[in-house]
Amino acid sequence: MKIAFVLWAINNQPMTNTPNPKLRRGWTTGACATAATKAALIALWQGEFPTSVQITLPKGETPVFELAHSARGAGWAEVGITKDAGDDPDVTHGALVIVRVSEGGQGVRCQSGEGIGTVAKAGGPSGVGEPAINPVPRLMMAAVVDEIAARFSKSPNVRITVSIPGGEKIALKTWNPRLGIVGGLSVLGTTGVVRPFSCAAWIASIHRGVDVARAEGLRHVAGCTGATSEKVVQKLYDLPDGAMLDMGDFAGGLLKYLRRHPVERLTIGGGIGKITKLAQGAMDLHSGRSQVDFAALDALTDADVSGANTALEAVEIAGNDLAQAVAERAREKALEVLRGTVAQVDVVVIDRAGTILGRAG
Repeated sequence: MKIAFVLWAINNQPMTNTPNPKLRRGWTTGACATAATKAALIALWQGEFPTSVQITLPKGETPVFELAHSARGAGWAEVGITKDAGDDPDVTHGALVIVRVSEGGQGVRCQSGEGIGTVAKAGGPSGVGEPAINPVPRLMMAAVVDEIAARFSKSPNVRITVSIPGGEKIALKTWNPRLGIVGGLSVLGTTGVVRPFSCAAWIASIHRGVDVARAEGLRHVAGCTGATSEKVVQKLYDLPDGAMLDMGDFAGGLLKYLRRHPVERLTIGGGIGKITKLAQGAMDLHSGRSQVDFAALDALTDADVSGANTALEAVEIAGNDLAQAVAERAREKALEVLRGTVAQVDVVVIDRAGTILGRAG
C-alpha cells in the first residue's frame, strides 16, 4: 500500500479509534502555519520577532510554539515553525512550516509557496487550482490576522504564503498524488491536534478518495488491503489510479461511506486472511482487532482445516474452492453494508505472490 498521510503501523503498536493516553500528541501543519502567521504579523507590525507565540485552537487548546526561523524585508516578514507530531509517525514530523506575510489585496489571501500542493481534481474541500490549504487552517490564519490587526490598529488585508521546504518530495509518501494534490503537501487539520495512532485520518482519506472518484465521474472503484492486491486488481480491470482507494484494514470505513455516497461498481481485493475476516463479518481487518474464526472456516469445506494456523494454510489444505467460498461470503457481507444502493460488488482473493485464489461477483 502506498504510505498514507500518516504511517500508522509500527512494530505491532495497536491502532485504535481513540488516542493512546501514554503517547504524546502533536500539532498539525495547519496549527503550525497559524502560529507562524501570528509571529510574522507581530514582526511586520511591531518590528521585532517574538521568541514564541501562543494560539487558540478550535477546541480551546492554547499551545505555545517556538520560532525555528525568522526573516524580514521591505513590506514582509516570515516565520518558520518546526512541526512536532508528537508520538504519531506522521511523515511531516520535523518539517519546517514557513509563512511569509505582507500587506495588500482585499481581506486575507492564502498562497502556496515551495512544497505546498495545488488542487488539481474536484471533490475536495478546496476548489481546483487553489492552494492545498484546507478550510479550517484558512479560518485559523484569518482569525489570527484579525486579532493582530486589531492589536496594532492595522487593516486586515494580508497575503499569506505558506511553504514547506522539501514538501514536494515528502508528498510522494502520501496519498496526495492520487487524491489530485500536485506539487506538494496539503496544509491540514480540523482541530489543530495530531492524536497518536488515531484511525480517523486514514478513514478520512478513504472518504476523500471516494469524493474525488465521484467528482471525476468514475463508475468503478476498488478498495484493497495492500500493495499486492492493489496491483492485481488494478491490472485485472485496467483501473486508473484515481479509482484505487487505499482501504487497508478499514473495510467498514469504505463500505459505510459508499452506502451514503454510492458508486456503480466496487471491487474489494485482498489476501485470503483479511478477506476471510471480512467474510466472517469483521469491518476492521487489523490483526489487533479481529481474528480468523477457524471453526467457521472449517465449516465451508469438506476438508479438515480446523488445525490450520492461518487462512492461507487452510486454503493450501482444502484447495481454492475454500478461497472461492470465502470470496462469495465476503461479497455477501459487503452487500449487506451497501444495502439500499445499486452498487455492483465483486471480490478478488489472492495469495502472497499475487495469484488469484478466488473471485466472486
